Amino acid sequence: MENVIEVKHLVKSFENKTALKRVDFNVKKGETIGFLGPSGSGKTTIIKILTAQLHPTSGEVKVFNEPIHKLKTPAYMKKIGILTDNSGLYERLSIYDNLALYGDLYEVKKSRINEVLEAVNLLDEKKQIVQKLSKGMKQRVTLARAILHKPDLLFLDEPTSALDPVNTKYIHEGLKKLNEEGTTIFLTTHDMQEAEVLCDRVAFLHDGEIRLLDTPQSLRAREKNISISLVLKGDRTVVVKKDEEGAKAIYDSIQTGQLLTIHSNEPTLGDIFVRLTGRNL
Repeated sequence: MENVIEVKHLVKSFENKTALKRVDFNVKKGETIGFLGPSGSGKTTIIKILTAQLHPTSGEVKVFNEPIHKLKTPAYMKKIGILTDNSGLYERLSIYDNLALYGDLYEVKKSRINEVLEAVNLLDEKKQIVQKLSKGMKQRVTLARAILHKPDLLFLDEPTSALDPVNTKYIHEGLKKLNEEGTTIFLTTHDMQEAEVLCDRVAFLHDGEIRLLDTPQSLRAREKNISISLVLKGDRTVVVKKDEEGAKAIYDSIQTGQLLTIHSNEPTLGDIFVRLTGRNL
């Protein structure tokens, strides 16, 4: 499968500070990849470089197999959607009119506006003036704008950071659908649960370096000494190891009819990140 993004030995420095240190990764067509890390780890800097808002200090960066300076041409701008913390919305216009202006630039049918507003749970509020919206609602309008033209490649910088659980679920479902239709998604987040839900692969970014990059399942499988919890009758929980003694305990609980549920105590991505870096997200 072809790569949509190729990054080799990427370095980005600001005066005396190095924000990115020899970063290497590829993103395949149709993939959703997440870059996870706390504030200041370099996530937003990577997005700004990949969208030609910043120039790398050194290294090679290609998007759609082209150098990033070509992304500023109209042909490539139509292939990309971007959600960052800088919304650029017209405050005095309604939600609908904001999207209509953007849709005219990309020759999008008006019916598509209602589709994306439904996807971000704002269809009933489309006549509201942007200036009067909450931060979370503005974030959803910006996301609707980013996906309005069904981009081939979508960049999302903390897409649900200001949203409640209900609207976060709406956004996640919409992004999954967009990905199923062929959009490649590059996501930055500090929300490990969001990464679990959306991402095919995740990268742990810490102090400007990729410390791990793999599927969520493979990252968890790296952990040793994963235990198993047995929930038994009488509101009892027994934790056993994955060994011969643990296997006997599981067998005995089944034979005696005591076992209600069983599950493996795999670490979360957050647990793994803390063990790897010594930092919380």
